[in-house]
Amino acid sequence: MSDGAFGIHDDDLLDLETVYRDDLFRGRTVLVTGAGTGIGKAIAVLFGRLGARVALSSRSEEKLATTAALLERIGADYRVHPTNIREPEAIDALFADLEADAFLPDAVINNAGGQFPQASSELSDKGWRAVIDTNLNGTWTMMQRAARAWQRLERPGTIVNIIAPHLRGMYGVAHTIAARAGIDHLSRNLAVEWAPDRIRVNCVLPGPIDTEGMNVYPPEAQARMGRTNPMMRLGDVQDVAQACVYLVADSGKFITGETLVVDGGHQQWGDLWLAGKPSHFES
Repeated sequence: MSDGAFGIHDDDLLDLETVYRDDLFRGRTVLVTGAGTGIGKAIAVLFGRLGARVALSSRSEEKLATTAALLERIGADYRVHPTNIREPEAIDALFADLEADAFLPDAVINNAGGQFPQASSELSDKGWRAVIDTNLNGTWTMMQRAARAWQRLERPGTIVNIIAPHLRGMYGVAHTIAARAGIDHLSRNLAVEWAPDRIRVNCVLPGPIDTEGMNVYPPEAQARMGRTNPMMRLGDVQDVAQACVYLVADSGKFITGETLVVDGGHQQWGDLWLAGKPSHFES
């Protein structure tokens, strides 16, 4: 974190330490959604650093360009595909384009999503549905289309879904809690259903992570972010990226239907009030 804002500079992503060897994913292709900012950008850069060919997807072509520039600097092979995951037809086009370009992924990292803080009783129907449609429906469509491609070609595949701290709660964002909990349980179901097709499905559940996404929350919530886990600090984007690598690499070849929690112990101890903590709960 620098200059009083959350997130790290792009240049720093290229220098973050990793425990993995440089050629770990040579010859493999990884699709990362929401790859233009924050955790998604860090995931894409790390896979690129480890030798993967990386397909970048997000609604914003401008944001994807910043990630592409980083991959360009390290000599990674990449493709840029702006995609709105709320639109099934756009996802169909994404996979068709990737397959036509001989860039069909071996692994899909579903990181795209978003939310805004608001008291649950004040959420509009439109706001609720927008978050559910992106975080739940969009992720589902990405998973299904990837599985269909792998099944048709009789190829194995790996899916990692980035979710949120629904196990203990993240108060003030009921819409995303509902969506991410749905993805968690859906992933467990699909892990069994698609196991005969050699498709593994897992989730990574980050806790409070130092990304620019934290800047949307009110100052009161920001001030508490690093004190909602017993380690009393924020995690960094590399913590999440390396968790994804672990699950996609051979280190995770016998893991499916699981959720890897990367939260500094938050679910054991802390609470998150992203729209402000009511005085009723203050000691």
